[in-house]
Amino acid sequence: MSACRIGLIANHGKPGAAELVREIVAECERRALPLTLEAHTAQSIGAPATCSHDDLVRTSDLLLVLGGDGTILQVLHELCDEFRPILGINLGTLGFLTCVGAAAWRDAIEAIASGTYRLSERTLLDIEVVRDGQSLGRYIALNDAVISRGELSRLIKLNVIVDEANLSEYNADGLIVATPTGSTAYSLSAGGPVLTPNSGVFVVTPICPHVLTMRPVLVSDASHIEIIPSPREPDVFLTLDGQNSVRILAGDLIRITKAPQRLPLAMLPGMSFFEVLRQKLKWSGTAI
Repeated sequence: MSACRIGLIANHGKPGAAELVREIVAECERRALPLTLEAHTAQSIGAPATCSHDDLVRTSDLLLVLGGDGTILQVLHELCDEFRPILGINLGTLGFLTCVGAAAWRDAIEAIASGTYRLSERTLLDIEVVRDGQSLGRYIALNDAVISRGELSRLIKLNVIVDEANLSEYNADGLIVATPTGSTAYSLSAGGPVLTPNSGVFVVTPICPHVLTMRPVLVSDASHIEIIPSPREPDVFLTLDGQNSVRILAGDLIRITKAPQRLPLAMLPGMSFFEVLRQKLKWSGTAI
């Protein structure tokens, strides 16, 4: 079996990123692993920038991403439909999407070299914005789609319909529709539950609802979710994974379904979601 072709992308703004890139390059050379550096990553260590982002994605079997969750999300939104397995090495703080911390990068390289890493297939959101009966565009998101107010500090009214049945009109700071992967991101901070990656549901989480009995709601990921701002509502914003923002006008319709594609996230062998959860949220099981 031929060696896995690795594409390396680093957030060169993170402390220690350049040095880690050099160490990984040296280790891959020692192991004779095919490694290609993304142009900006190459420049960060003074190497020739020979590979464009598109070429890197097209010619790699796996993308090794150095950074945090934000870096992985940024890479995802640049992939278009060329979804490659992503293995993340965390240079940030929390990092639910990353496989290992920077100190354990050799474990990641060993898993790649031996082919023992496993893939966790993650559900994606498919989001469509419709205006006057015409589609303005379709987008994907790994974590969440967030509908929120603009510059003014005020409540917004959003009518939510699930499978053609009216769920509620939310009067809140905003609304989050999150995947299981995104349940540990903004939704968790807004009081939503933690979902396992294979739970097969989305969570609809209001942000600071005016009616305190409005709680997060789980819906099947086979559901069709429609969100309609109140006709009297000034402009609001749709934000996808905290990366891209779309201005939503009164009368627009936001449709959210499960995307046909899935993102394969690479994990070390033997690592479970619950182990990651305990580590990241510091659940010790003992009294504080």
